[in-house]
Amino acid sequence: MTDDFGLSATTPTPTRLTTGDGLSLEAQCVLPAEHRTKVVIAHPHPQHGGNMHSLVVSTLFTHLSGAGCAVLRFNFRGVGGSEGEHDFGEGEQLDVRAAVAAMAEASDAECPLVLAGWSFGADLALTCDASELTGWFLVAPPLRVLSVDRFKAAPDPRPKWLAVPERDQFNPPDQAQATVANWSNAEIHPIGGADHFLVGRTEKLNALFDSFLAAL
Repeated sequence: MTDDFGLSATTPTPTRLTTGDGLSLEAQCVLPAEHRTKVVIAHPHPQHGGNMHSLVVSTLFTHLSGAGCAVLRFNFRGVGGSEGEHDFGEGEQLDVRAAVAAMAEASDAECPLVLAGWSFGADLALTCDASELTGWFLVAPPLRVLSVDRFKAAPDPRPKWLAVPERDQFNPPDQAQATVANWSNAEIHPIGGADHFLVGRTEKLNALFDSFLAAL
């Protein structure tokens, strides 16, 4: 559910999300009057400095909102202005679901809803199989924040694109491919020349996300 869900054509609007266990989370949303897609973006590991303003999250948020998408980013529990404390991937599953539910309810537009995440956020995105989702876009997922049997999206027939940096320090393309070999409708898309942090390679990521949206 949402509290005071703000509307904005181009400028990020502060808003709050309420989780299933009653926490209030800090979030920002861009919601154009007309939009072709809705996207929720989850950030990297809070205990390593991750928040909704981290590089890849900010890059995708700016790119997608500039392309006319409705976009929501949020801080996990215990981060920034969000209530609660870090819960090692357990309570954070409720945070993701709150963000998806908020975006699903944000407008009457019948358009695709994509759940995206970077690193820790990518793994947490995989735990959410909400019926409102059209697909998942996962950037540099470690695929070990939680055990793989917790990834409810894995057997789901909806599309999953994994954007895996060519030189990822934690889960390179060949290792990621072995993990998802038996998943349903999952594709590995290497990001050439990039490591886990994608510095200097975010334009490639933006282009890949555009391709994913075009394929929905």
